[in-house]
Amino acid sequence: MNQNVAIIGAGPSGLAAARSLDKHGITWTGFELADDVGGLWDITHPRSTVYQSAHLISSKTTTQFAEFPMADDVADYPSHRELRRYFHAYADRFDLRRRIRFGTEVTAVTHDPATGAWTVTWTTRDGESHREQFTAVIAANGTLSAPNIPAFAGQETFTGQILHTSVYKDPRIFTDQRVLIVGAGNSGCDIAVDAVHHAASVDLSVRRGYHFVPKYLFGKPADTLNNGKPLPARIKQAIDSRVLKAFTGDPARFGFPKPDHKLYESHPIVNSLILHHLGHGDARVVADIERFDGETVRFKDGTSAAYDMVVLATGYRLHYPFLDKALLNWTGAAPDLYLNIVAPTPGLFVVGMIEASGIGWQGRAEQAELVATYLDPHTDPARREQFDRRAAGPRPDLSGGYRYLGLDRMAYYVNKDAYRTTVRSEIAALAGLESNR
Repeated sequence: MNQNVAIIGAGPSGLAAARSLDKHGITWTGFELADDVGGLWDITHPRSTVYQSAHLISSKTTTQFAEFPMADDVADYPSHRELRRYFHAYADRFDLRRRIRFGTEVTAVTHDPATGAWTVTWTTRDGESHREQFTAVIAANGTLSAPNIPAFAGQETFTGQILHTSVYKDPRIFTDQRVLIVGAGNSGCDIAVDAVHHAASVDLSVRRGYHFVPKYLFGKPADTLNNGKPLPARIKQAIDSRVLKAFTGDPARFGFPKPDHKLYESHPIVNSLILHHLGHGDARVVADIERFDGETVRFKDGTSAAYDMVVLATGYRLHYPFLDKALLNWTGAAPDLYLNIVAPTPGLFVVGMIEASGIGWQGRAEQAELVATYLDPHTDPARREQFDRRAAGPRPDLSGGYRYLGLDRMAYYVNKDAYRTTVRSEIAALAGLESNR
């Protein structure tokens, strides 16, 4: 049967999917809202959520595609401008633009159980609607486009401006403003560091404590250390906690609550500059919000302060608006997919729905390789059936021994080593390179 696979999105995950399908000789068609590749890393993308100061929080060594390393003269932690150039070069190297329909927005993806066909409906910039049938669909539209916007008591009375980090671009908006940043994740801390150079004051409202990891340890990018055989979770936590204490001290000294979890049980904050500014009095940590009252924000510890601007660094929610949630086996905060990739509806896959410290784009490339190997017409049908049985069964333990926090944002979090080992094993099993489990 002739195959034509729809790939939705042309960011890192979509490019990885296109590259893997090409390697297996599988025809594909890409759909991308923007005018070029790069996804959120192209700040001109209609739905890009990066800001002018955005850089990788993982080093290029652990983030790049293995078959396409970044140049030696690229910084350890590249900016969004450098990453846009990288993805353009990647698309050039493997001729990936040729089958991507730019300026198109997918509005619906439906499945016909009788024929197994998938119908993709999309609109072009001129407002025209089109549809086409495909043999399979890969959703690769990313995880950081739909902002998670909480509601607070009395916020309708606030006399200042409330905005989400998804629309933040330029730190000059903070000039002479009394700024409250809600949430101290990686984006929240980045933006606080931006704001201190312009704002009249900067406060960080936090609910829980965090573990802070500097970008450099012993003169090298922190995530390039111990890249050999992974240590057991308890040993790695014990060793790294001691190292971090020596380098960053106790974040509670700067006003943060004590963390309610061990290191790596939630995504760490890769930013030591915020500790620098807190230590210099450029910013301060305040409690969780109780309610808004005009220009005043009242906190749960009984304190209050007046603000001109509130920035919600409250993260993102998974967003596949073109797919019925039932097709994705959506439960709670995230779809329940085998290896975060394979939907129970035949022919539907997701590439990029994964979060893990150090997983990089190579982790997404391995997801794409698994999909391409499964779809490859030369794959033994018996091996594909065995894979289907595993995909329908109990989910493998991808925690690597870590007890991750039971938060919505951790719903698709995995341990890098456990995850990649399992995905590679499945690729090998499908390809007949090792005995099936």
